[in-house]
Amino acid sequence: MTDRTVEIDETDVEMLARDASAGNKVALNALLVAARPETLRLCGRFLPSREDAEEACQDTLWAVARGIAGFHGNSTFRTWLHRLAANRARSTYRAIRRRHDGEAAGTPLPDRPDPRRTSLVAATRLDLLEALEELPPEYAEVAALRDVLGLGYGEIAALLEIPEGTVKSRIHEARRRLRLRLTDHR
Repeated sequence: MTDRTVEIDETDVEMLARDASAGNKVALNALLVAARPETLRLCGRFLPSREDAEEACQDTLWAVARGIAGFHGNSTFRTWLHRLAANRARSTYRAIRRRHDGEAAGTPLPDRPDPRRTSLVAATRLDLLEALEELPPEYAEVAALRDVLGLGYGEIAALLEIPEGTVKSRIHEARRRLRLRLTDHR
């Protein structure tokens, strides 16, 4: 059996999400299948390895399945999925750190990955994840949604149910803090 990616357009995904949120199990299964490739790509933007991205993807899809009844269409399903993926990818990173800390008897992850064994992209992601962890949640979330996942200001405002001006000011402050944090470690 071959693995096929089924192309479903945005309108179909939104219909599936609406039907799934109303309790339609068939629509939920179809939605999860349709959302998986994008979810994996989103998680891969955060995490340095394919295995970690797969773990976050599975967690995200599980969160979609559990929380779809709470999806009321205030934002698009895609935007809602982006938020879940960002949060689950960051949670996966925290879990990886905890596992590593436990296995290494309290030895923290190295501040700078070994460049001989880590790609520049992976090292940058690790630096960004570390820096995001140090931000207050309201700044980390908007920075992740805008700068990692590429959502627009209006999408973020609708998703978080806050004014667009608040989104812009939080992104500005998040970037300022991230810039300080990332330049301190170079």
